[in-house]
Amino acid sequence: MLNRQGRPTTPNATSETAQLGTIGGHRGLDHEEPLIFEQGEEGRCGVDLPEPPAVTQRLGGLRRKGTIGLPGLSEPQVIRHFVRLSRKNYAIDMGVFPLGSCTMKHNPRLNEKLARWKGLGDLHPMQPVSTVQGALQLIGELADWLKCLTGMPAVAMSPAAGAHGELCGLMAIRAALIARGDARKRILAPESAHGTNPATAAMCGYEVDPIPATADGRVDLEALKAKLGPDVAAIMLTNPNTCGLFEREIKQVADLIHGVGGFFYCDGANFNAIVGKVRPGDLGIDAMHINLHKTFSTPHGGGGPGSGPVVLSKALADFVPLPYVMLTQAGYKLVEIDMNGMSFGRMKAFHGQMGMFIRALAYMLSHGGDGLKRVAEDAVLAANYVMATCGDVMSPAFEGPCMHEALFDDAFLKDTGVTTLDFAKALIDEGYHPMTVYFPLVVHGALLVEPTESESKDALDHFIGVLRGLAERARAGGNAEYFQGAPRLTPRRRLDETQAARKPVLRWKPAPDAKAAAE
Repeated sequence: MLNRQGRPTTPNATSETAQLGTIGGHRGLDHEEPLIFEQGEEGRCGVDLPEPPAVTQRLGGLRRKGTIGLPGLSEPQVIRHFVRLSRKNYAIDMGVFPLGSCTMKHNPRLNEKLARWKGLGDLHPMQPVSTVQGALQLIGELADWLKCLTGMPAVAMSPAAGAHGELCGLMAIRAALIARGDARKRILAPESAHGTNPATAAMCGYEVDPIPATADGRVDLEALKAKLGPDVAAIMLTNPNTCGLFEREIKQVADLIHGVGGFFYCDGANFNAIVGKVRPGDLGIDAMHINLHKTFSTPHGGGGPGSGPVVLSKALADFVPLPYVMLTQAGYKLVEIDMNGMSFGRMKAFHGQMGMFIRALAYMLSHGGDGLKRVAEDAVLAANYVMATCGDVMSPAFEGPCMHEALFDDAFLKDTGVTTLDFAKALIDEGYHPMTVYFPLVVHGALLVEPTESESKDALDHFIGVLRGLAERARAGGNAEYFQGAPRLTPRRRLDETQAARKPVLRWKPAPDAKAAAE
């Protein structure tokens, strides 16, 4: 509730935006916090260190001539500074976090507890295999779950994130094509694809050929047919796609790409919407990365390290990267040497993100197969609830039900003087992180909302009330200035984003000494 303290944020409340002229500059528990460098004072330190013993100078002319420039602070100052900054962050532990395409779902505390268990939290990747049999068993069991849920016979566990998983999948595809003496040069990518898809294809040396969408937000099958040829290595398609829609013709897409000898890479970022309901392997998919943070509750983004295992079809199974876990009569074995000469090599130095594996397996075992199916059903239900309850005051981008996220365009803001960005900024004053805006690019002024299965109906009802209230305020007319000035209740007001992008201030510099400036 900290994000709402002292602020009237119920949908019908009158906003009180006047800034109180407090003596010290703080607003209640929201402190005006200087930069840590501005607080520093030379000679102050939070710890006493013994004088280092004398050593022979071997730096020559590289020895530092001035101070290192770190701020001098006491321990209480350091603690208070970072605690105060942390209170200015929005987090999934504070409220609904509706970022579409990002799946900001709750991270169960049980998972965190298990990841810190002695014997798991203190593992080292250089330990002898004989001392980590339990850890290898855990990785093997997680791999089995992923293969079972996707209907795929092989999995690479080491990729560190979704984009890294994409790279892994395309490298396996490239290895398979080279092995049959048929290296190709083109990758087909729908225009609604995640931006990492064409970037990954380009990094692998492929030309990216876009596929347009139909009026109902799905891949244009006729346009796809026109793009096919013997030089097509693969298609990279997201399903459900970034418009929050299931690609109904996905099996035809698979048949078409296989018909010209290509492979089907599926971006598994939205697996949360279909886990337990559909097995991607049954749809003709050859490779798919799985974001453990989006589907199986491991921490998202900067909280990392991330994890993006990649499942592979029978056609690609021999090219799986090293290392992988194998169960033998003598116990679990970590295979780090390619015996058949088909693997394309390693994706990273060690064996994957163990902490994320523990959290993901804990989530799976807590839910069971039936519970994971319910996760997908609840995620889709929540998104459709948002769509159904806001559809009369906002403008859904496409007709019909959605999957895991509700996508609106900016048609409901036409002639109001309010933009998608203005609407999103106003949401901050209401105590919510904005939804994803202006993505996917195929929808004008897009607002992409993903509530996930984690939210209760009460939480969704409050969020929906705010969305409706803001939409009605914008459509009533005469309120453009209110939206254009948002946010007002944050520690800092809206940036000049053009100048911030073109002339960013990336480091702090002390004010010039007055005497030196005069000289």
